[in-house]
Amino acid sequence: MKSASSRRSQAPDASNGGRGSLAWTDEHEAAEVVEACQQGDPVAQRRLYEVSHQNVYRLVVRMVGLQDAADVTQQVFLQTFRKIGQFSGQSQFGTWIYRVAVNEALQHLRRSKRSRVQILEQEPIDGSPDSHENVDDKEVLERALGRLEPDLRSTFLLREVEGLSYSEIAEALEIPAGTVGSRLNRARQELKQHLVELGWEP
Repeated sequence: MKSASSRRSQAPDASNGGRGSLAWTDEHEAAEVVEACQQGDPVAQRRLYEVSHQNVYRLVVRMVGLQDAADVTQQVFLQTFRKIGQFSGQSQFGTWIYRVAVNEALQHLRRSKRSRVQILEQEPIDGSPDSHENVDDKEVLERALGRLEPDLRSTFLLREVEGLSYSEIAEALEIPAGTVGSRLNRARQELKQHLVELGWEP
């Protein structure tokens, strides 16, 4: 864990270290698996699930919280296999499944009438200086992410955690590319504010 002084020098890093697309061995395999899934091949469906599950769950848990993440992730894949015939191949499959994941997460939050989520099962931070100094950067960041509005959170996560380009995010969220930039700016500003409220000192 970083010292309190080092935490003050820079904001916690949200990236996953392995930025980018889903873990296909190659694009040819991806096309073959998706095409087979469109034909209802259960072996291909299992392969698609194995390749996509980690990325989808990582996004969903930060969108809806740990308690509901498994159920929403399951719903994402149910919708994926129901709608995969609509995938035309004009975009990357990873961008398409992120769209399904974000849509399912936002629908879940609307149904539950929640916008803030608790991503980690941790006790709230108390107000003592010692408590603030002992909070791990990752925990603080996850708490701050959970306070962002869902639209801002999804945009931030797709960029900073999943490593999508602005154009890919625009396609996944079905918004103009210019809106991606403005949302990211707002998300970063609000995230920094929430980090300070949770004990991180810039």
